[in-house]
Amino acid sequence: MLNEPTNDKLNALRLHGMRAAWEDQHRQTQMDELGFDERFGLLVEAEHLYRDNLRLTRLLRDAKLKLGHACVEDIDYSARRELDRAVVRQLATCRWVREHHNVLISGSTGAGKSYVACALAQQACRQGFRALYRRATRLRDELILAHADGTYARRPATPAGAPPRRA
Repeated sequence: MLNEPTNDKLNALRLHGMRAAWEDQHRQTQMDELGFDERFGLLVEAEHLYRDNLRLTRLLRDAKLKLGHACVEDIDYSARRELDRAVVRQLATCRWVREHHNVLISGSTGAGKSYVACALAQQACRQGFRALYRRATRLRDELILAHADGTYARRPATPAGAPPRRA
């Protein structure tokens, strides 16, 4: 069987994850022991994982997180930060996003407000939600400007810097 035409067709169909997994299967001799359905299932799973990773990468890039490495699993709960582990765990479920609620993070300088905000935004992205990191002062300035130029009504629906979607 000629592999090059198949590779070209997988690329044309934009099945890049499946193409890479198919090439890996050809390199692994133990794959010959699997049946067609099992190998095909692995290819489909690889494509699904590839697309999920692309979506997560795009969501995280669009979120413009100040601290891209921040995640809820690494939050420091030392006494000086005065963070309630149960509250953070509840926020990490992203139920507040689904219910259209807001989260306001306050505290003294150096308490880790930005880290917690970025960690919650990253968690929301991992669950498939769009997020955008903004400090309160910058958000206020952007909203004032959007109100002045008439784009305020569309503002929450588009990530900062992105052109408004056209119908």
